[in-house]
Amino acid sequence: MHDINQTMADPRQALLEQENHLAELDARWSPRLAARLAAEAGLELEEDHWVVIFHLRERFRELGPDWTARQMTRELERNFAAAGGRRFLYGLFPHGPLAQACRLAGLPLPHGTLSASFGSVH
Repeated sequence: MHDINQTMADPRQALLEQENHLAELDARWSPRLAARLAAEAGLELEEDHWVVIFHLRERFRELGPDWTARQMTRELERNFAAAGGRRFLYGLFPHGPLAQACRLAGLPLPHGTLSASFGSVH
């Protein structure tokens, strides 16, 4: 739950949503921030990670807040089918390809994402 008192004490907090997802597309996000967040999660971002991250950012820019978890999960699985689909995506983002990639991409979770570990085995 959002704590308004915390936001008043630290205005930067307004940029964040639940689970440290940024609330706005360009709210101080940068590839450097993504790399730092990934390092904190024990990931080293490589080319395939960046492809997913930038794809999600572009789709959010096109669809806005109307995007859905089901739609994006299926789209990612289709785009990476040749590399192994869902299994490959979990190899890139072990805490859930959609939830973890959205966090690194500086995006809010899509509608229909029930928990931060959407689609993960955790």
